[in-house]
Amino acid sequence: MKLHGYFRSSASYRVRIALNLKGLGAEHLPHHLRKGEQLDPSYLAINPQGLVPTLQYAGAVITQSLAIIEWLDETHPTPPLLPDDPLRRAHVRAFAQVLACDTHPVQNLKVLARLRELGLPEEQVTGWAAWANREGLSACEVLIAGERGPFCFGDAPTMADLCLVPQLANARRFGVDVAAYPRLLKAEAAAKDLKAFADAAPERQPDAE
Repeated sequence: MKLHGYFRSSASYRVRIALNLKGLGAEHLPHHLRKGEQLDPSYLAINPQGLVPTLQYAGAVITQSLAIIEWLDETHPTPPLLPDDPLRRAHVRAFAQVLACDTHPVQNLKVLARLRELGLPEEQVTGWAAWANREGLSACEVLIAGERGPFCFGDAPTMADLCLVPQLANARRFGVDVAAYPRLLKAEAAAKDLKAFADAAPERQPDAE
């Protein structure tokens, strides 16, 4: 397997965790997003969106982090990242999508760069990113308020936790007071106790700066 990514990319971070939990090795191919390396024609030929991550395996190409994670879960089912029960599975997917589809995309590098191009001062750009994180995390706090844990949905990590840990890291980077989300922090603490999560952290990647 080859994983195209970037050490600070939240979406890449999710997939690294999934690979680690599954015990799968992958060659990590970094693309420096701040230098625009993801827009190189050779990479666009693989992923026409010019985004990371992209997983290559046996001649196939898979883009989008949640699609990659679900493919990994279907082809390497142990340990499972989605519950057996259809309703629980829907709840995990919904939680993950709050972060991966409605929160992260509106505060990522591409959007913030566009806000700067439109002339917004840096304080407002950062404020936008912080607002997006607060909105998503606040919803997620409510979604799992009744879950005993310690993870988001039970006693083992799911796709929800794979999305949560990178998003909390983003929130802190933009100055969000994450103490407002005690249930999310409980799940994060449980996840970070696992080697699979620790080894996937941005600061532990070969391209970390």
